[in-house]
Amino acid sequence: MRTRYPMAIAALLIGAGAAIAEPESTDPIKLTLHDWTGQLITTNIMAAVLEEAGYNVELVQADYLAQFPGLESGDLHIAMELWETTAAEAMAASLATGNTVSFGPTGMQGKEEWWYPAYMKEQCPGLPDWQALNDCAELFATPETAPKGRYLGGPVTWGGFDEERVAALGLNYEVIHAGTDAAMFAELESAYQRKAPILLWIYAPHWAPIKYEGEWVEFPPYSVECYTDPAAGLNPDATHDCGKPTGGILKVGWAGLEGKWPGAAKAITAFQMTNDEMGAMVGKVDVDGMSVEDVVDEWMTANEAVWTTWIQ
Repeated sequence: MRTRYPMAIAALLIGAGAAIAEPESTDPIKLTLHDWTGQLITTNIMAAVLEEAGYNVELVQADYLAQFPGLESGDLHIAMELWETTAAEAMAASLATGNTVSFGPTGMQGKEEWWYPAYMKEQCPGLPDWQALNDCAELFATPETAPKGRYLGGPVTWGGFDEERVAALGLNYEVIHAGTDAAMFAELESAYQRKAPILLWIYAPHWAPIKYEGEWVEFPPYSVECYTDPAAGLNPDATHDCGKPTGGILKVGWAGLEGKWPGAAKAITAFQMTNDEMGAMVGKVDVDGMSVEDVVDEWMTANEAVWTTWIQ
């Protein structure tokens, strides 16, 4: 990430009676990158802000759910997007070690669930009730899965317990995982244009549920017990017989970060973004073809009065 704003920041902060503090350490702060556009944007914005404050920043590709040992050891320092919808268990286990801490919410609220285009309700009128899925399995079948229906899940690294849900609820479906976030939404675009059947993982904040008319499947309500105790749900012999959780998107990092880089820790804690802001930026990358770097630079320019307060 190029540093473009030092003179503007200096002028703004001096005018406000503040100055940028000298970085407490020149060691690189390592932020993790994952495999969906919104997370790349969030992380690159935070990296750019920290660089403007004078910190040395390194972006490190890391597996979403397998990054916790690195955060706990201090080999990695901050993960900017941990969704309570998919990472709640892994996050709680890591925080319980005392080696990682939460730097608070990002301001965004996550939803991840099975989704279908609105035109499929004509062919499967029982939707959005999950119990209609088996009646319509042949509609969603492909040569790859027939006679079972096909559910296009996110990349395997995202987790989500879709296979467990299929088994627990007795759904006549096969989970096929998209190789990448981009491939999943390219398939949705193709199906939507042809009005072809498709059932897939959609999440928000994202541009897709804004651009495409459709609905999330309504599963039995989520509870913690549904994921941990077979007796809590519809199937007394299995867990995960309910919907996915909804919840916040959090920032989690190495417990030693605040002691080593206290100014950076304050900036990370202060970071806030809305679903609408993020959905619009993801759309600029995935739909309009802008680069992540250009979208981040555009946001930094338009929101200078916001992010400079994070580093005062």
